[in-house]
Amino acid sequence: MKRNLLFLLLTLLFSFHLLAENYPYRSDVLWVTVPNHANWLYQTGEHATVEVQFYKYGIPQHNVTVTYELGGDMMPADTKGSVTLKNGKATIPVGTMKQPGFRDCRMTATIGDKVYKHHVKVGFSPEKIKPYTTMPGDFQEFWENNKKELATFPLKYTKERVEKYCTDQIDCYLVKLQINRRGQAIYGYLFYPKNAKAASCPVVLTPPGAGIKTIKEPLRHKYYAEQGCIRFEIEIHGLHPEIEAERFDEISVAFNGSENGYLSNNIDNRDNYYMKRVYLACVRSIDFLISLPEWDQKNVIVQGGSQGGALAMITAGLDQRVTACVANHPALTDMAGYIAGRAGGYPHFFRTQGMDTPQKLQTMAYYDVINFARLIKAPTYITWGYNDDVCPPTTSYAAYNVLQCPKETLTTPINEHWTSEDTERGHLEWILKHLIP
Repeated sequence: MKRNLLFLLLTLLFSFHLLAENYPYRSDVLWVTVPNHANWLYQTGEHATVEVQFYKYGIPQHNVTVTYELGGDMMPADTKGSVTLKNGKATIPVGTMKQPGFRDCRMTATIGDKVYKHHVKVGFSPEKIKPYTTMPGDFQEFWENNKKELATFPLKYTKERVEKYCTDQIDCYLVKLQINRRGQAIYGYLFYPKNAKAASCPVVLTPPGAGIKTIKEPLRHKYYAEQGCIRFEIEIHGLHPEIEAERFDEISVAFNGSENGYLSNNIDNRDNYYMKRVYLACVRSIDFLISLPEWDQKNVIVQGGSQGGALAMITAGLDQRVTACVANHPALTDMAGYIAGRAGGYPHFFRTQGMDTPQKLQTMAYYDVINFARLIKAPTYITWGYNDDVCPPTTSYAAYNVLQCPKETLTTPINEHWTSEDTERGHLEWILKHLIP
């Protein structure tokens, strides 16, 4: 009994220790950047400043020089300068923008032989950002024809119980879902509330972030099933998620380089582009979910982040059976935006020579989130951070601004390409509030 009590006390103390960790995690230094507008937003023509604070061991640094570069979101610097910290603080003049967008202040401080970097982005009338990407005249016809062809292929899948991911509240199954006549398939973990009754559960499709990788931490979002939802978390390459991590690494190195990665595979041809099968696999996943007897016959939700956020929005645009869409920092958004002299979306094709050919640009338009966002009718909730350099805020605003459906957003300026646990749980809270009764 005493041993159990001691273990409980040690566990609690360790938990309190983790909760007490300062931000950022286990770093000797702390940058604090404070724009002179609390929400980090300005109107075009307004001038922004950022107070920069720099601490080491919690001590304000004095007479340290901070060099800075200023430029548009993901764009080269147009201004350079430096300031000297007095009692840990200095002010940087960020300037303004004549056109809607974001301006990035990139800072560097050197102490001894160590170089520390930080950046902060502020927005100028971002609610007026318009995408570069336009919709091809036969965009909807192209996708309707592909969906019709998919519909001729019967629904085929296997479903195997996975005991290690089952709990006293949820059941888990590994599903292998056929996606076309060529025998290609995707895998996914399907989570049910324990003892789910017929016609009782909303269904949630969760596509993955970018990469060739296993489905990490399948139980991380178990609270979806605990709160009554059936959740299907998928991969998109047809690779069994139980393959060893080392094998995934080898496959990724072999087949996912910047020149030969799946996101650029056959991008010269809209009919043979790799992502066509991925987008249609998401539609087939909806077919699968609404075939389950436990589906409540009303609610079909798509939810994901980064590439998964893109696929959530794409599926909502492709498939009118979707009743709600949740995405954080969606990738694949206004990908050709660089042509307009501003940030384009992940995977930032324009960093690779030869990706701006007319054929590739034409294909991008058929696969860009922007054009699917224009078709979404379901209520949509998007979250993103301003400091994100993977899926930059310029592109998230471009997608949000074209939505014609009921929409809400949570912007978290400090975030780079990550979301907090509170934001992640907030996605489910939003979903539960928007269920069709």
